[in-house]
Amino acid sequence: MRPEISPRDVTRELQATLRSLSRAVTSVAGGDTARELVAPLRRQTELFQEMIDAERRLQREVAGRVLAPLDAVFDLLEESGKTFRAQAEALEQASAALAQTAKLMQTQAEIYEGTIGALREPTALARRVAGAKPKQRNAPGKPKKPAKKRS
Repeated sequence: MRPEISPRDVTRELQATLRSLSRAVTSVAGGDTARELVAPLRRQTELFQEMIDAERRLQREVAGRVLAPLDAVFDLLEESGKTFRAQAEALEQASAALAQTAKLMQTQAEIYEGTIGALREPTALARRVAGAKPKQRNAPGKPKKPAKKRS
């Protein structure tokens, strides 16, 4: 198998052949005749170079159009990643806010329970002094039992 030759190498080879042919014709036929004989070959070389340049431009344009959808997909994926990160950060902040709210509510419950306890002490003391029967209470945090129905 022959190694692949690049279009640029082919153009150089054609130009070298054209120069060689021009020298040969000039030495045999003279300057003006040589130019007349070589002019069509020179024009063909120029056209060949233009064709190679046009093919390269077309290849770049096709490659750009083929790769454009992939670039768009990557752009969308990149934006999605940024959105996911923003959502994660928002959830972290919400989680921290909920934890702080829960801690505040726990503190409020403790204060509330302490206040009830402090308010009950004078009442319990007054019951004892008066000789009244102490009131039955449920333990804190336990629901009250429903009252029995009387028939």
